[in-house]
Amino acid sequence: MNKRHFIKSLGLGGLAMMGPSLVTKAAALKPAAPAARQHRVWVTPHHEDTASELQQRYAAFREAGIGVVYFEEDSELHFRAAKDAGMEAHRWFWTMNKVDGELLAQHPEWYSENRNGQSCATHPPYVDHYRFLCPNKTEVAAYLRQQAEQVLSKDYVDGIQLDFIRFVDVILPVNLWPKYNIDQSRELPEYDFCYCGHCREKYKAVYGADPLEMPHPDQSPSWRTFRYNSITNMVRIMAEVARQHNKPITAAVFPTPEIAKRIVRQDWVNWPLDAVCPMIYHSFYKESVTWIGDAVAEGVKALHGSCPLYAGLFLPAFKGDMGQLKEGIRLAVENGAAGVSIFGKVTPEVLAVLREMA
Repeated sequence: MNKRHFIKSLGLGGLAMMGPSLVTKAAALKPAAPAARQHRVWVTPHHEDTASELQQRYAAFREAGIGVVYFEEDSELHFRAAKDAGMEAHRWFWTMNKVDGELLAQHPEWYSENRNGQSCATHPPYVDHYRFLCPNKTEVAAYLRQQAEQVLSKDYVDGIQLDFIRFVDVILPVNLWPKYNIDQSRELPEYDFCYCGHCREKYKAVYGADPLEMPHPDQSPSWRTFRYNSITNMVRIMAEVARQHNKPITAAVFPTPEIAKRIVRQDWVNWPLDAVCPMIYHSFYKESVTWIGDAVAEGVKALHGSCPLYAGLFLPAFKGDMGQLKEGIRLAVENGAAGVSIFGKVTPEVLAVLREMA
């Protein structure tokens, strides 16, 4: 399943074909792209596309100021076409969420467990394809390291972008509460991960307590920090592989440092990344376009210059209003974003806006 269908299944709107992805601190690895070429696009490659179609498409992307493409699947044809057009081609990589029937069958013990003791392998929360691995199992770390090695060893892959590098959402964006008939104004045990024996023992060895024996584990600062660090450690492992290949590593993350820590245990301002793409999908949180600027400002301030931030924009949220899209890009850049990363159908109108705003 790709990210377009995944988001649609959550009730967040459908997407059509998408375009290129993301640049990073790759300036140390390659000649820097012109300053005007700053935007990125997430793309799910269609394998029926022809070389001539891709040549036209990616030339238009590059002309619109797109410097990097994040490809959700491996397609040498797409990767090389994007590179030939003068962009970087990065692999967009689902990390902790592994919807893999063979892996589920062979290693159900690798999957994360909620506070009720239910595993993502047998009781996926929200939707059937929410199958998150436990970041504290050494076997999981070895498996993901090996997958990253496979991706980055390919000569046509310029970098890797981590997606789903987190725990299950303990709280969904407020727009989704009616869909699932839930009120998540507090953390509910069935969505609170990971309480597997390995995580509990590892935490107990440091803090002397079992999270399941706490009256209110959701209120424990040390238990939260333990889980932030669990994901951060996984990012470090993946970053080691990227550094060995002299290729950049980036991540798609939740929109602000505060939201990311609170609802998916991401402490992304402390990750060893070359660039970060917060998914500032304003409609998910019932916010106006103005909030894009607020979210970017918060993220840029928290990063303290450690890496550039590219504001992730969800095209369906703009409902075809190019004026609103232009405003979203303006607010992102004026508040410190190095550019934007687009998720959605890249139409000629969208490219025209990007050209104008580059």
